Order: sequence, then structure tokens, then C-alpha cells
Amino acid sequence: MQRSAGLYGMLIVRSPKERLRYDGEFNLLLSDWWHQSIHAQELALSSRPMRWIGEPQSLLINGRGQFNCSQAAYFNKGGEKDVCTFKENDQCAPHTLRVEPNRVYRLRIASTTALASLNLAVEGHQLVVVEADGNYVAPFTVNDIDIYSGETYSVLLKTNALPSKKYWISVGVRGREPKTPQALTVLNYVNATDSRPSHPPPVTPTWNDTERSKSFSKKIFAAKGYPKPPEKSHDQLILLNTQNRYEDYTKWSINNVSLTVPTTPYLGSIRYGLTSAYDLKSPAKKFTADGYDIMKPPANPNTTKGSGIYSFPLGIVVDVILQNANVLKGVVSEMHPWHIHGHDFWVLGYGDGKFKPGVDEKTYNSKNPPLRNTVVLYPYGWTALRFVTDNPGVWFFHCHNEPHLHMGMGVVFAEGVNRIGKMDIPDEALGCGLTRKWLMNRGRP
Repeated sequence: MQRSAGLYGMLIVRSPKERLRYDGEFNLLLSDWWHQSIHAQELALSSRPMRWIGEPQSLLINGRGQFNCSQAAYFNKGGEKDVCTFKENDQCAPHTLRVEPNRVYRLRIASTTALASLNLAVEGHQLVVVEADGNYVAPFTVNDIDIYSGETYSVLLKTNALPSKKYWISVGVRGREPKTPQALTVLNYVNATDSRPSHPPPVTPTWNDTERSKSFSKKIFAAKGYPKPPEKSHDQLILLNTQNRYEDYTKWSINNVSLTVPTTPYLGSIRYGLTSAYDLKSPAKKFTADGYDIMKPPANPNTTKGSGIYSFPLGIVVDVILQNANVLKGVVSEMHPWHIHGHDFWVLGYGDGKFKPGVDEKTYNSKNPPLRNTVVLYPYGWTALRFVTDNPGVWFFHCHNEPHLHMGMGVVFAEGVNRIGKMDIPDEALGCGLTRKWLMNRGRP
């Protein structure tokens, strides 16, 4: 839950073989913000019964956002609630991006939200999407983009609008009923006045128009020259995402196992054979209940807990199919942005309903699928991806929504751990739990 407390930032790695041509660039770091502390949020999520933390109070662009002051818990000296007014230099005032006419600017956009899926639009301008998660994509033009937690995009913006006018850059919520004000930034041409636009910002697309979001995702293809995925896989996981209960706690589970991270770091305990430090049993590779109805709440709401480790040899090809389903109550299936550590993967495709082995593989895009490290799983649908176990280590694969990961929505991929020299593991990765005791007993500081 540390991102919810503000522990995030943007790191830019520039390619020595830059393909793009542009005249300037801006960075837009998107996030959401609760006025409640993360300790209070964790307590609420871990209570019996679970107390949902609700939607964020603010959306932020580069740390700045607005809030409905009628709900604020602070007062001015006269005992009356403050009103949401700010001067140009106030820390909550929208940033202003100043541009010259008839130029091309690169907008680097990253989402570190804890919960909110977002849509970004630049009033009066189109956006050419050219990069996603650090990989070039075949350029395509849109009026706005959807961006999920953990994703990054680069878009090219041409300043060919009326230079005397001021334009909003607006960010709003997608996939959840929005109860949070838009985040705002201003695009000003150099000759325009410094004041903000007097008209309202663009309206964010309808929050539950999932088909619109799918249409955007399906426009993303790898740029020319990118490697194609291997033709076949050596292993396959079909991971059912469900909301369940464990001893009256509300949990998220993968193939009916809710992730519980042990106190002893995975890398040290696996490499040193400390089998008592974690749950040795892997979750099932496929959910076995053929009759499971993803359109309804689970017939059996109960789940188990585990360390969530899938072990792979080095150098094999693995397919992962993420399968979404209905939550515990009501008729709801949520969006989940899934993020992998230590790898990129090819996004092979998306589908509606339950994945059909032997049938839906025929719909995969094997020609030019994009390389990503984060991908969205849409409500009541599936997402297929492929990666190569070419990075020895232990890597998380998890929903990038903070509350969902806190409640168990993730697994762990251990690959080629035997290839890592024991002395190559930093002491800092061995300093907790059973590993520390093991080292002390053997005289290693």
C-alpha cells in the first residue's frame, strides 16, 4: 500500500536508437489519493467483515489535484469550511504546459494509481500513440487514451489548434462508477494569456463503456522490427480471478489460493532450500471446475491461502490466460491491470466469457502482438499472454490495484533459481525471517 502513501516516481530511460522525432516533451505522472492514511486503509481491508475503502478523494497529475471542499475535514480560522479556490502559485493549482504552435511534443504518461483506471484527453488535439511500457508500437491516432495502473504510454501531440485559446488536459475515472473529480492540467500556447480556460473541461467517456476500452486495447500492435513471439509454448497457466472468503475475511484469489507473502524473502528461502519458510504447494495450473459459472457469484465462496509459487526451468515459453469472473455479491466483474516483474510479455489477445482451450488459441495474434509488462483483464473476459523464462530469479505477477494485491490477488514465478550463485544474493535480500537465522547459524554476517 506504499503507493497510496505517495511512494512513487517516474524514471526515464532514453534509447540510444530513438526512433521518434519531436520538438519537446512533457511528463505526466497520474495517481489517485485518499485522505485516509494507508494504515487505516489496511486495517479496513483486513477487518472482519471487510470495510471497503471507497473511491479516492482526488486524482492527481504530477502530484496536483482538486477536491470538493464541502467534504473537507478542515476549517479556516473563522470556523467555516474552506472553499476550493487557489492562486496561480498554489500547490494544488493545475500545472500549465506551455507550447509553441506547429510543433510536435512527446507526452510521457504513466499511471501509478492505487485503484482508478483512467482516461486522458487533451482538448482540441489528437494524440498519436507511439510507445507502451517502454516498447514502440505501430502508431495510431486517437482523441483520448485509457491507461491502467502500472502502464506507461508515449503519445505525440501536434500543436495545430487555435493558439490564442487555452485548452484543458483532463483525466477521469474508467471502469468504476466515478465519485472522484477529474484531474486537470492546462495546455497554453506561448502567446495565450496565463489564465486558465473559462469553459469546463472535456467530459470523460462513460465509465462503464467497456467496449470502448476494449477497442483502444485492440489497436495496440508492435512496431515494425520487434521480435515475434515463439510459435508454441511449453507450459500453460489458466488463472481464474475470484473474490472469496477466508475465515470471514474478504480475499482475492487465483485458482482458489489467496496470496500470502511469507516473512522470509522468496529468493533466499528457495535458493537455500528453506522449505519451512513458505508453502511448497503450488496453486493449480488450471482451475479445474469445468462447471464454474463466471457470470455468477461463486457457489463455494471459500478459499485457501498460500505462497503462490509457480516454478519453471530456465528458457521455456509459458502462456498465461487470465480469466475474470463475478465477485462475491451482486452482478459485478471488475477490471484488473496485471503487472509482471522482471519481464515483458506478448499480449496475444482478449476474449469475452470463459476461455475455451483448444479453440480460443486459434484467435491469438502471433504476427505483431505488443510487448508489455502490464495488461488489463476486462470484466467477464480473458486475456492471453506469452513470456520466456529467461531471467533467473523470483518475480511477482499481480494485480496492480493496491487493495486487490493487499487482499491476495497475485502469484509468484520462480525461474532458474538454481542458476543464481548463493553468494550473488545480496545480504539485504536475506535479512528477514528464517533466512537471517540460517545465515547467523552458519557465521555469515
